[in-house]
Amino acid sequence: MCGQRGDKGYLKGEVGVQESKKILPLEQYKKLADELSTVRPVYYLWGGEPFLYPDLIPLVKYLKSKKSFVSINTNGTMLEKFAEQIVDAGPDVIFVSLDAFRDINDEIRGKGSYDKVVAGFKAINEAKIKLNKKAPLMGVVTTVTNKNYKVLADLAEACKDFKIDVHIYNLGTYTNDKIVAEQKKYMKEKLDTDIDCLEAYNTGYNKGINGQECYDILNKIHSTDYGYLSITVPALNPEKIDEYYGNLEIPVRDHCIVPWCQCDINYNGDVHFCADYTDYVIGNITEQSFKDIFNGERANKFRHAIHESKDGMFPGCIRCYQNMLCGQKRKGY
Repeated sequence: MCGQRGDKGYLKGEVGVQESKKILPLEQYKKLADELSTVRPVYYLWGGEPFLYPDLIPLVKYLKSKKSFVSINTNGTMLEKFAEQIVDAGPDVIFVSLDAFRDINDEIRGKGSYDKVVAGFKAINEAKIKLNKKAPLMGVVTTVTNKNYKVLADLAEACKDFKIDVHIYNLGTYTNDKIVAEQKKYMKEKLDTDIDCLEAYNTGYNKGINGQECYDILNKIHSTDYGYLSITVPALNPEKIDEYYGNLEIPVRDHCIVPWCQCDINYNGDVHFCADYTDYVIGNITEQSFKDIFNGERANKFRHAIHESKDGMFPGCIRCYQNMLCGQKRKGY
């Protein structure tokens, strides 16, 4: 289901191999952190797999030296290897992607991945005790699909042994042929941009999810004390879950605020407003300061285009995960 490296991922296979050669050096990120130090932004480090970046630990240390909040999203398979270094570096939160209990998770993420994550949690917890540190807080993120929704409670039960702090159930970013076509037309007309990324979320992993059954499972999870916080994003009224998965053309959020409060900086320095839809580039940090990019002509053109669009969203954004976090909830949802 991953838009970057899933079935239709735009960084899948050889494309990803070639793009990996364009990663920025640590000094470029230090320069960015120096520029932004006065506003102390929240940094969310993700990928691909961030622990494959050779200077991730020094980067985290440098960002923390600037008094910023730092979180990392990882597949968890390298936590055991770097446990003490991670805890010593001082990230505030680590989110680990798990899709289900052992067999189904490994069917989705690769054989042995579940046990590697379990070993990673154990190593992090031991390192926190050894180094007498409370951070990082640890969380699990699960993307709900038709492959795993029936067994979510099994994973919730298993997570009791991981000593985590939060488990987030992401209802998923999904789209279809009609929405993709509308977005391509809109982006070409308004921003003279050809898009490829949205098609990566046209996977069909929303099909066949029984809304009532899914709600009953999530309700059971939320009403059970596992020793950690359970969160579903987006939070929906129960009668709307069928609609969420079955009718992708009905928006559940509007008036996206992302272009006014955050940016995604890609592995090659490209800057976009949305982490999932990277087609419209507003600048590159190797060529301009972040301030000039964020307040530049391309950035403001994008803001005007989204402000003038229906409900303050582009056609392809009605099920965008970023908007589920930052957008305005529509009545009835």
